[in-house]
Amino acid sequence: MGVNGTFPAAGAGTLLAAGTLLAVDAGNSKTDVAVLSGDGRVLGAARGGGFQPPLVGVAAAVDGLVEIVGRAWAAAGGPVDSPPVFAHVTACLANADLPVEERELEQALRARRLSGSVRVHNDTFAVLRAGIDEPRGVAVVCGAGINCVGMTPDGRTARFPAIGKLSGDWGGGGGLAEEALWCAARGEDGRGEPTELSRALPAHFGLETMYALIEALHLGRIPMERRHELAPVLFRVSAAGDPVALSLVHRLAEEVVAMASVALGRLGLLDEPAPVLLGGSVLAARHPQLEERIRTLLAVRAPKAAVGFVTAPPVLGAGLLALDETAAAPSAAARLREHYGV
Repeated sequence: MGVNGTFPAAGAGTLLAAGTLLAVDAGNSKTDVAVLSGDGRVLGAARGGGFQPPLVGVAAAVDGLVEIVGRAWAAAGGPVDSPPVFAHVTACLANADLPVEERELEQALRARRLSGSVRVHNDTFAVLRAGIDEPRGVAVVCGAGINCVGMTPDGRTARFPAIGKLSGDWGGGGGLAEEALWCAARGEDGRGEPTELSRALPAHFGLETMYALIEALHLGRIPMERRHELAPVLFRVSAAGDPVALSLVHRLAEEVVAMASVALGRLGLLDEPAPVLLGGSVLAARHPQLEERIRTLLAVRAPKAAVGFVTAPPVLGAGLLALDETAAAPSAAARLREHYGV
């Protein structure tokens, strides 16, 4: 590898085989890379850390990605003295929230000489494609944050900026935790409705009062990053019948259905059967109150939608998108799904 993470120019014999593809799923916390044959076989794979251009910059983030690609190339049997070059690269990347960011990342990957054909998607598209047999449907992903995307076989997509309150978003583990803390603080001091959250949230950290928890968070004795631990506490309190906690669970369901139904409408899928897939740590946990409310609301706003849950690894979706780009035979997609056990 040359300076700045750039591979030397490729020479003869660089490819493992004609049509070798690269599939990348890079989230905030981890990155999975797979080297594929054109017929859907996984030739090599590697895992690395998260992909966070906002924190380290685009160049450093892509350099880290290229290092993981190099390990996947070696696992596929690529010669150590030859750089990997692929017929096509599909990279589904966290923090590629806007089309302008996708284009910037595509240019950065092309500059690394991995391939002349590069397609970057937001990582939510990998979740969607992993859960459907053809590129048609909508996915809502709710982890630390919330996002929704949709696609159709003719290449149309629906998406939201999904960069927080600035773009009108609410939800995810972070949003739930923040709102639970707000309600619990007001419930304890009398400004708001009494709620069991006022006891349960500080108890999670071994504290007795919300005042003590507020102080610990404000002074850094408890890192702010640990607030995400409070989302499961909220769901437990809601399941026990607390009306304040339940109202937050219902609010999240309304956000999920709003995003899904708008995306379906943009794609012209509201009036025909279409999958709505739910993924991410919050939705994949299948909290009964949340799931029931989502199904109830979706039955009104998109009665023909079929709710499903994505459990397959997102790198599978990135691989399927790569096969889509190269017009691979259906047997290639089936072979790739078989590799990942779905």
